[in-house]
Amino acid sequence: MFNPDFKDMSSALSDAEIDFLVVGAYAMAVHGHPRATGDLDIWVRPSSDNAPRVYLALAEFGAPLDDLSVEDLATPGVVFQIGVEPSRIDILTSISGVEFNSAWRRRQSIELEGISLNVIGRTDLIVNKRASGRTKDLADAETLDSTGP
Repeated sequence: MFNPDFKDMSSALSDAEIDFLVVGAYAMAVHGHPRATGDLDIWVRPSSDNAPRVYLALAEFGAPLDDLSVEDLATPGVVFQIGVEPSRIDILTSISGVEFNSAWRRRQSIELEGISLNVIGRTDLIVNKRASGRTKDLADAETLDSTGP
């Protein structure tokens, strides 16, 4: 399921005990509805204790950090992109319609290819998809909602 960069990034974040949730199309797949995507969306808790660990994990991964600071990773609304589609990784400090602490309590924990991952819960994913308002996200929300838990 993961390309090598996605696997390496997920492993680096998991090994560093970072609070993060997989969101977007990969979360759709975990909830039973895979679809094509050009990136891996990772939502990190934007806090003063999580941000330094995220920054170090990104450095260990080899991400270009010239335009990113620890403070950025503690600030909601930041999007940091690594690479290009179809292997781009998006590090997000917020997503539409959902607060991290609430989503964290309702997360789904899985193991994929030997890596422990936390994925946004189905209900929060639906809320996020609707709040984003993009056509493909609204279709995703409808798909998730119509198939039940």
